[in-house]
Amino acid sequence: MLQRREFLRSAIGASATFAGLPLLASAREIPFKLSLAQWSLHKAFFAKQLDPADFAKISKKDYGIEAVEYVNQFYKDKKKDDAFLKDLKKRADDEGVRSVLIMCDGEGALGDPDEKKRLLAVENHFRWVEWAKYLGCHSIRVNAQTNNVGTPEEQAARAVDGLTKLSEFAGKSDINVIVENHGGLSSNGEWLAGVMSKVKLKNCGTLPDFGNFRIGKDQEYDRYKGVKELMPFAKGVSAKSHDFDDMGNETKTDYLKMMKIVLDAGYKGYVGVEYEGSKLSESEGIKATKKLLERTFAELAKG
Repeated sequence: MLQRREFLRSAIGASATFAGLPLLASAREIPFKLSLAQWSLHKAFFAKQLDPADFAKISKKDYGIEAVEYVNQFYKDKKKDDAFLKDLKKRADDEGVRSVLIMCDGEGALGDPDEKKRLLAVENHFRWVEWAKYLGCHSIRVNAQTNNVGTPEEQAARAVDGLTKLSEFAGKSDINVIVENHGGLSSNGEWLAGVMSKVKLKNCGTLPDFGNFRIGKDQEYDRYKGVKELMPFAKGVSAKSHDFDDMGNETKTDYLKMMKIVLDAGYKGYVGVEYEGSKLSESEGIKATKKLLERTFAELAKG
């Protein structure tokens, strides 16, 4: 009987191997896909070494990543150009690349202390919502900028006001408005989570960034605590990297620890490859970040 069991076990294992099926039936399912943040190549784009219109092609052909996160700074002069937008979508579609989100900067402070300027900032984002809808993105990424005026509570109230108005507009197009920890109070996970809880709209959430937790000069918020606080509202994740050691690990962020926080939060979605270092070239940094994430996913799959 024992020999029969051993034979059946071997036969099942062999058939699974030949069928290309995983042998580790108990392996944990990892519900993540990779996307590429356009900012990873910002030096090349700003220097006009690369054409922003080719981003989808670059992402797939050069890095094997079939989902992209656009940055509005590279398309500012094309903001109202419907023909360009149509072409950008066609380029992504032709490559079979998914457009995930648009990172929006330079459109004003959504928590501006001046009510008129705050409303203008909200309206300045409307066109990017239209872009996101047309391209097939699920979100625009914004900043909870408040110009550092007033108490934390007063700044939070203004951020809630601006984000609510913008989210109400975006909701009509089924687009999310997601806030990244991006310096100052927004890099205080507890503060930003508090803002999210007060907006109370399903299409307003966060984009936790592994590396943006500087809350003041020489002052860092605990990045693991911050990500854990922001994950309940997350509709995207940015795996920010800067430098790597000889083993291929990021020097300031424990990716296994960080991605376990993401996984345990029940997140299922895209994880953005975003390299912002200087020791490696942009291309090498993207590849190193992707490799580290893939290795991390494999470790997490072991359970």
